[in-house]
Amino acid sequence: MNVHDQVAHYGLTADEIMDLAGAIAAEQFKRDGLSAVGSPESAIPLFQKFLAGRAEEVFAVAFLDNGHRLIKLENLFRGTVDAATVYPRVVAERALRYGAAAVIFAHNHPSGNGEPSLGDQSITRRLSDCLALFEIRVLDHLIIGAGQPVSMAARGMLGRHSGPIWGAVSEQEFAADEAKRAKRS
Repeated sequence: MNVHDQVAHYGLTADEIMDLAGAIAAEQFKRDGLSAVGSPESAIPLFQKFLAGRAEEVFAVAFLDNGHRLIKLENLFRGTVDAATVYPRVVAERALRYGAAAVIFAHNHPSGNGEPSLGDQSITRRLSDCLALFEIRVLDHLIIGAGQPVSMAARGMLGRHSGPIWGAVSEQEFAADEAKRAKRS
């Protein structure tokens, strides 16, 4: 039985399977003892297994709490062999729904070329600007290609809302963010 027959047999859509893949990757990440994401290197395994080798471009988001612990990993957009349309309003809505304080974006390049394109840089800036309105930090945007994944944060490509974002959040920053969130509720 081929993949399409198996999907039909179990009554799942491709989007439902993608959501399950995200849930499995998140569970694996937690099972490996990696509850918090503290660096680009620690974020890569979260995305690499389920984005590498895909025939179409997939854009995924890890939603994190203020301690950079994983709340949810979700595939938000699927595209063609060379592009996926990403809607900032959808990303913002999900981040607010999950109560995320930070996010990490990742998508694959089916071509195998892991270099960030001008389009990748542009959408990262748009997403960062959008999420900054809600005080949600963009920690990274990872590009998964055939070789070593590329961290846009490590290359200084995140834009004006990134700042010194990796590493532990101080107790003062945590308390200040929690107070802001409580006022919004």
